[in-house]
Amino acid sequence: MLKVGLTGGIGAGKSEVSRLLVACGAVLIDADRIAREVVAPGTPGLAAVVEAFGAEVLAADGSLDRPKLGSIVFADPEKLAVLNGIVHPLVGARSRELEEAAPEDAVVVHDVPLLTENGLAALYDLVIVVDADPGTQLDRLVRLRGMTEDDARARMAAQATREERRKIADIVIDNDVPLPDLQARVREVWADLARRERTE
Repeated sequence: MLKVGLTGGIGAGKSEVSRLLVACGAVLIDADRIAREVVAPGTPGLAAVVEAFGAEVLAADGSLDRPKLGSIVFADPEKLAVLNGIVHPLVGARSRELEEAAPEDAVVVHDVPLLTENGLAALYDLVIVVDADPGTQLDRLVRLRGMTEDDARARMAAQATREERRKIADIVIDNDVPLPDLQARVREVWADLARRERTE
């Protein structure tokens, strides 16, 4: 099994690259998706969040009110640390379960948005960074995700710098290119990953 960490700044196109890798045959473990699963209604994770932050973080249907919780934790580093202390171990445990369930000869891609920020590179056999010019990221966030320019810049500024991400990369995928070029680059990377898995 080859364990790959995949990361990139917001708007860099990491989701598209992960989708293309899955099409090539990768087993994808998506940290964001798992983070939503572990606090779904009825889970111990959600119960722990409510115990820590109160019932006001619940929506009317009993699910987690993410914007409400976000407004509480992103204004207070100590509260954010409490939330991370609940969610991160649950995400880690579920990720390990999914990894153990993958075939022995799989290339397992962990899609981890904050891989650089949380110092997680050592957990993987290699790290792929999806890279794009900050201007490209800004354009995508405003044009495709409907963010205001100020909001987009703030989200970008809260993440690791482009240089910090590139420093931990074993492979960089440039996503300032047309889609056919990106598809060709991902196929090239996949051939490299498959070759590495066979020689592990």
